[in-house]
Amino acid sequence: MGRCCTIQMWKALRDLTRKTHSCNRYQSPHMSTDTESRRRRSTIDSQDSPWDQDHRGGHLHGPMCDRLCVASLHSELRDTCTPSLSPSLLPGPGVYTPKCPSTHTRLSAHASEDVWEDTTNKTTIRAENEVEANKLANNYRFGFRKWKSHVTERPFEDRSDVVKELYSELNVIKPHTGHLITCGNVVYVLLFGWWVSLAYLLVSILMFITIIGVPYGKMCWKLSWYFLWPFGKSIQELGGGVERCCGRFPHCEAIPEDVEDNEDTSPILLPSPTEEPIPDLLQGPPQHKPYWHRVSTYVWLLLGYPLLAVVHSLACLISWLLVFTIPVAKMNARTLASILLMPPENLSVSTCSKRKPQGCETRALLCCYHAVNWYYYKYTVDGINVFAVNLLPLVIVSLVIGYVDKGNQFASSEVKFATAVGSIIPLSYYIGMGIASISAQSNFAVGAVVNATFGSITEMTFYITALLRGHRAGNACLQEIVKSALTGTLLGCILFIPGICMIIGGLRHREQRFNSRSAGVSSALLFISVGGVFAPTLFSKAYGNLVCDNCTNSTGDNTTSGSFACRNCHYDLSENNYTLFHSHIQPLVYTVSFLLPVAYIIGLIFTLKTHSHIYDIHVGEGHVTGHHGAVVHWSRWRALAILIIATLLMSACADVTTEHIQPILSQPNISQYFIGVTVLAMVPEIPEIVNGIQFALQNNISLSLEVGSCIAVQVCMLQIPLLVLFNAFYDVGFVLIFCDLHLWASIFSVVLVNYIFMDGKSDYFQGTALVVVYLILLASYFFAPSPAGC
Repeated sequence: MGRCCTIQMWKALRDLTRKTHSCNRYQSPHMSTDTESRRRRSTIDSQDSPWDQDHRGGHLHGPMCDRLCVASLHSELRDTCTPSLSPSLLPGPGVYTPKCPSTHTRLSAHASEDVWEDTTNKTTIRAENEVEANKLANNYRFGFRKWKSHVTERPFEDRSDVVKELYSELNVIKPHTGHLITCGNVVYVLLFGWWVSLAYLLVSILMFITIIGVPYGKMCWKLSWYFLWPFGKSIQELGGGVERCCGRFPHCEAIPEDVEDNEDTSPILLPSPTEEPIPDLLQGPPQHKPYWHRVSTYVWLLLGYPLLAVVHSLACLISWLLVFTIPVAKMNARTLASILLMPPENLSVSTCSKRKPQGCETRALLCCYHAVNWYYYKYTVDGINVFAVNLLPLVIVSLVIGYVDKGNQFASSEVKFATAVGSIIPLSYYIGMGIASISAQSNFAVGAVVNATFGSITEMTFYITALLRGHRAGNACLQEIVKSALTGTLLGCILFIPGICMIIGGLRHREQRFNSRSAGVSSALLFISVGGVFAPTLFSKAYGNLVCDNCTNSTGDNTTSGSFACRNCHYDLSENNYTLFHSHIQPLVYTVSFLLPVAYIIGLIFTLKTHSHIYDIHVGEGHVTGHHGAVVHWSRWRALAILIIATLLMSACADVTTEHIQPILSQPNISQYFIGVTVLAMVPEIPEIVNGIQFALQNNISLSLEVGSCIAVQVCMLQIPLLVLFNAFYDVGFVLIFCDLHLWASIFSVVLVNYIFMDGKSDYFQGTALVVVYLILLASYFFAPSPAGC
């Protein structure tokens, strides 16, 4: 079997050498059909991450072709020889990156992703520029927030075809060989097409009634049929040459000449390497009055255009919010800003499939083939993911209804609570982007300070706000909610985040490997963290007095006869047992709160200084040259300003959340513990979950596991000691003693995770085990009775 595998590998290497030489001979602007099909397959298999795109133009060149050859070899070797590879052939934790025989070929595990390899127990990071290299190096450092999105604009020519298509404009006519009747296009007709077309029909009738607006009525009539089904059709601007041409050729259909040559190779909606929008044409002698000198123009601008502006704006807004229908948003925006403001006689609606006769010249204004593109979750605006952009107005809405509508006249408390919690998601993303941007552009010391200062700001803002409001209102339930949120964050980061990353990564990669040495360090810190946090709880259970309240016998009265059933049993640690709490437990809490940050600092020194070889991060030489002038999305000062603003908004949203949480806590069928460990604990971590999943899909499961471990360690070693310190200076009644369910769920989770991380391998089965245990614990919280006195 091994001999057969070796022969197959050498055959694959020989075939790749021929492919590489053919790539190196690539000089013409057109690629062959065979190369183009391989390029499409490789880019689909290695798509860009959902949070890190830019929209600058560019073209494909030789180095990209080289990377495509290597990606092809990587795929062939994986398909031909997957049984058993010697350890020397495995370059890193679960990543196999063979070398291409060609001297012009770059090593690349993915055609459009950050590439990392480990040939001699050294992880080599490859990035486009020094800023990205610094950000990637920070991802491997203990105590730094793991961030997947790019903080600089990536070279457009290095992007995959899928991503390039997202940023393409709809003003270039291209041949289309697929079907136009698709589910997405049918959905467009049901959601947008019929009422946009109806609006044009009504405006057309209105223009015909005015008599003077008849040309615009004819234009609206044509556009009515166009917007009912715009796919495969184009709106073109007619020039002087076209008017003469179309007199000789009544059925004139025009497409760019260069598209004719690339009919078999140009991807849909994606400019080929030499394809450019048609330049403005020289107009012939004017046959009509100037556009702004006509009475019909002002009739149109007063009666027709405003109505269609409302229609297109509404369609643009809805399609943008749906994200996957952004092509519809582009189509409506282009129509509103350009097409409807042009002379009607210069517009022509035709199909995109016919060739033009000689002499016909047009300028394509709008051409669309598909209304839905499922890859638009990758779309970004100034480096910010489209989902974070769309959720940002939710912050304004939550603050307005939270502080203006005090009497709940326009929105109920439940609605205010939901919007305030939802607004935490984009704010968490902006805080993470700001931290990553400052850290990537600064030295190690500044990055460490920024991560320590703002890394837990989201959770700490909510915890302190809830404790203050509970203390002022005399509501002890909010203290229990804070403890539930702390425990829920701990359980989610230990079980759910690694589990879901293992499942999704394991479905794409059969088995993933990670650095068991670094995972062992994180596991040891988790043991220290959980042991320190729950030490006062164990101490109180060993020496506290068990008190049972609300006890009744089987007959229903409170006599001494019969068996008793008690609803509320707890350890008395307050005024009735003053000596135990103030003389023993409270000093223990302060001691633990001092030792946990010390252990965190020791962990930093161990992993970053004395034993940094555990990670052994190395930035590959020669991979960042020529990109020293990288354009960052956010400068240091801009990132700092956004961090401060996002923190203030987070504080306001947390105040609205805690103010309107009481109706949610009063639900009789839902335990207050469950609300704390789910909604309040995991919603702020959604950006971290997305980052972990992206790392797992990139076959970098080490960082996926570090995402959860880093947060869990920070909760125990930084956030909880800070809450204890805050309570020492301003007594809000926060006591570091948890209920039994929090205690045993956390201890069991840490033991389970350490057992799974022992072998340094992961697959979807192990991930499923973690997620199932997490769901079992959530079920326990769901059916658990609410805390005493709530």
